[in-house]
Amino acid sequence: MPAKSVSAPRCVALVGPYLSGKTTLLEALLSTCGAIHRRGTAKEGNTVGDASPEARKRNMSTELSVASGEFLGEPWHFLDCPGSIEFLQDARDALMVADVAIVVVDPEPQKALVVGPTLHFLKEHNIPHMIFINKVDHPHVPVADVMEALQTISSQSLVLRHIPVRKDDSIEGYVDLVSERAYAYKPGEHSSLIEIPEDMQDTNDSARQEMLEELSNYDDPLLEMLLEDAVPPKEDIYGYLTKDLQDNTVVPVFIGAAEQSAGVLRLMKALRHETPEPSATLERLAGPKGDPLVEVFKTYHIPRSGKLSVARIWRGTVKDGMSFGDHRVSGLYRLMGYDQQKMDNAIAGDVVALGRMDEIKTGDVLTPNGVTAKAMPWPETMKPLYSAAIRSEKREDEVKLSSAISKLVDEDESLKFQHDDDTRQLLIWGQGDIHLQVAADKLRERYNVAVLAERPEVPYKETIRKPVKQHARHKKQSGGHGEFGDVHIEIKPLPRGTGFQFAESIHGGSVPRNYIPAVEAGVKEYLTEGPLGFPVVDLAVNLYDGQHHAVDSSDMAFRRAGILAMKDGLPQCAPVLLEPVCKVTLSVPSEFTANAQGVITKRRGQILGFNPKDGWDGWDEVGAYMPQSELHDLIIELRSLSQGVGTFEWTFDHLNELSGREADMVIEARKEAG
Repeated sequence: MPAKSVSAPRCVALVGPYLSGKTTLLEALLSTCGAIHRRGTAKEGNTVGDASPEARKRNMSTELSVASGEFLGEPWHFLDCPGSIEFLQDARDALMVADVAIVVVDPEPQKALVVGPTLHFLKEHNIPHMIFINKVDHPHVPVADVMEALQTISSQSLVLRHIPVRKDDSIEGYVDLVSERAYAYKPGEHSSLIEIPEDMQDTNDSARQEMLEELSNYDDPLLEMLLEDAVPPKEDIYGYLTKDLQDNTVVPVFIGAAEQSAGVLRLMKALRHETPEPSATLERLAGPKGDPLVEVFKTYHIPRSGKLSVARIWRGTVKDGMSFGDHRVSGLYRLMGYDQQKMDNAIAGDVVALGRMDEIKTGDVLTPNGVTAKAMPWPETMKPLYSAAIRSEKREDEVKLSSAISKLVDEDESLKFQHDDDTRQLLIWGQGDIHLQVAADKLRERYNVAVLAERPEVPYKETIRKPVKQHARHKKQSGGHGEFGDVHIEIKPLPRGTGFQFAESIHGGSVPRNYIPAVEAGVKEYLTEGPLGFPVVDLAVNLYDGQHHAVDSSDMAFRRAGILAMKDGLPQCAPVLLEPVCKVTLSVPSEFTANAQGVITKRRGQILGFNPKDGWDGWDEVGAYMPQSELHDLIIELRSLSQGVGTFEWTFDHLNELSGREADMVIEARKEAG
């Protein structure tokens, strides 16, 4: 490769599916940079990434990990992103500040589909990226088949940079198609240079020509050379690869085995020569003018350390103690997993943690004049898909729970907390069951608030199907002034979605006007729980007659008369249960569309149709009406049938009558709970 000048600090995001080996690759990269002296393993629980208690407990990434190193005199920052789709918000936020992404994939063609959403996001946001086919030291790895499978789900051209050197049924090295050099893997060490095996020369020539022809689709000078049967200089090929990566027109593909450090040095060298400078990334993001310019992309609340705002410095120098408007930096740190290294200052390109900036949020952009929320391109917050009702085990922890919840949401915007007025439950919303389990673990372990979680109640309602006239009298005498209120009301059903209406048609002052609001209050009070046990909707009540007593009547007496009239009248109105129905859009690869339709039917849904998903080759969207009660674990089944990539969106649409066995079960469960 041609020589290059020393670069500003650059940032690499490691992304890819769960269990593809990102954290292992991070260890190998840090070892290659000399940042760690002994590589950790997930089995031993001593890796730089996945250092949180929640990650260690599950042996999986549950949040972003940040680490740094130096390679050939140049500083590098690595962002190890969670692979589980339930923690995808962290990965998307981190990608927005990265100069380049490495997509780590398994060497199995049937798993290529799982990478589709990640590749789509990178393309959509114009983020340069490479692919690293990991674990090629395993026998029977069909690299060509993996490439073919990946190309079917990538809308960008993939360019294979290495081809494997095979011996019997295993891969023992690779040939670099640009330099035309072969290397043998040495477990735990850098690969050693070898001669290209004679029986691979034709394969090498063919693969190299294929690589050049793919590059020529984007580079006219190279196309002219190939048409003239000229051999392009290696320096020019490296130049084309660098330009095409930085322009995000092609995706280079490397092979290796991170656990054995195989292919990692070559990958690091490619990063060094081809990764865009931070200034080029900032230009791509079209950030606002100003100096310095700092973007926060992750928030941590760490016990005993307080709040840390992890940020990329795009321009200028940041020093401990400096201010951004009214916000002062109280501590400047470099992160190595959970370890914090104190710094005095940092420069453009660096990734740092800013201490105790309590009002700063993820996505904020900091300048000397102050803070602007999400002033630079930023991904949408993922919509909630799975919920649980939670409450503190101890009543005295309710205040602490509220404070802890605000910190969880500050760390992860894809978590939502909501107090449901209908069911009177506190709901936590997230991307799946594990996502919510991790949140509950954090509440217990970090904030000493143990919570109980259960399936949320469905906000059923009830209504009536026929009108009734009802008379009720509240009379009580116990010495002194008594209580007297007498009302005649008419109860009528209203069209679905109308709500509640109250009117009066009193003549002759049978019910004084000052008592009418009390009757309405009593009616409304009863409607919070009707004869079936649920809030009553879509009905009209008209107060048309009554009696009063000059001494004993009062607001309280007429309110109680209103309650009594509703209590006696509504059971005669043919009450019926209403269940909430949602409009749902399922998104799945086309090969799973039929399965998705089957899930809708099984869950009492009504299919509205399906269409190709806009902007997603090979994906469909299936529209449906589905009862809200059937949505609770829909995401779990949907992911199960679609290799983990299916998802859905939903909004409340209408209430629908529910009768028969389903209604009986709901009403009986309400009685048992009440």
